[in-house]
Amino acid sequence: MLPRLPDQLGNNPVAQGAALRMSISPFALKLLRVFACVATAILFLETWASAARSQSDAKETPAQRGKKQFVQSCGFCHGPDATGARGPDLVRSTLVAHDQKGELIGEVIRNGRVDKGMPALPLAAEQISDISAFLHARAKEALESSGVPRDYPVERLLTGNAEAGKAYFDGPGGCTKCHSATGDLAGVAKKYSSIELEAHMLYPDYPEGKEPKKTVVVTLPDGGQVRGQLKHQDDFMIGLMSEAGWYRSFDRSKVKVEIQDPLEGHRKLLDRLTQSEMHDLYAYVHSL
Repeated sequence: MLPRLPDQLGNNPVAQGAALRMSISPFALKLLRVFACVATAILFLETWASAARSQSDAKETPAQRGKKQFVQSCGFCHGPDATGARGPDLVRSTLVAHDQKGELIGEVIRNGRVDKGMPALPLAAEQISDISAFLHARAKEALESSGVPRDYPVERLLTGNAEAGKAYFDGPGGCTKCHSATGDLAGVAKKYSSIELEAHMLYPDYPEGKEPKKTVVVTLPDGGQVRGQLKHQDDFMIGLMSEAGWYRSFDRSKVKVEIQDPLEGHRKLLDRLTQSEMHDLYAYVHSL
């Protein structure tokens, strides 16, 4: 307890301070100084740590922030790596594949899917954007990485009905227009890992220089047709290498142009393929 100052000092702060210093022992004075230094050091360290945390957060990418938010808000149902648990796998979700800048993902997060047991989540726009960045990064990693995707357990992919997949393959999917279960797809499941097979099914790609060539049919004003491999197209002109080996170009305003892209069917299929149909189709292709 501090000593009582003499009443005759009145309210003079200078005199009171001098009297207080004279009335405190040298040891106590040193102790007070040590306490003051320690308090100053603690305040400095807290300020420094806060600044360091702010700088660290600022250096994180949206996907890195999104991973933390996803684990906290969504990981219990969808797994910390988004490959599914109680809820569905989001790495291969068609909704994530179609999403751009979080407009589809955000709608599901904000509104939930109560009929499927998913509540609405009151997350800020920035948090939703970060989660979307994380999910797109996971999907991209699954498609492009040579290490993680090959280890993806096939059991998580084989959730569909192969018979229903065959019916879709032969019917509304239109797959038989270009593929055959006993031809080009025979034994296809043995050529790729589980995740690579699904990636090729949804997003077919080819080595550079071996992509399927686009062909074009040009119908002339007199009704005649010229067919060939597409070589050039813009808003005004169309150019092709004819079947006879001649390069020809046409004014698009004077002819009818029909471009045939071998991969167009896959792009259109991705737009209309439901989650259930995708699982069924994959189960069938995996059985070939």
